[in-house]
Amino acid sequence: MGVRWQRGVVVNFMDTQIALVEAAEGIAIIPSFGLPACSNRRVVMSQLIDPVVNLEFYQISNRAKKLPPGADEFTAFLKTYIARWAGRTGVF
Repeated sequence: MGVRWQRGVVVNFMDTQIALVEAAEGIAIIPSFGLPACSNRRVVMSQLIDPVVNLEFYQISNRAKKLPPGADEFTAFLKTYIARWAGRTGVF
């Protein structure tokens, strides 16, 4: 597309990324769960559609500790809920 990219400052904290964009110091690609942090900022948000970017979810737990009773049932519920929500909203 004729655009030359030069690596500049790289920051990992999402609020810092948003603040730098608001200060006209660059652009950022953030996950959709960061959109609420942008709502009261002077930034423009647009969904990436070409290419489509998928976000994967992972469950993490402490390998040295057994999960409490009910954790498996809650995990199953959460997976089902997220799948239904994603289907309704067209996220996945």
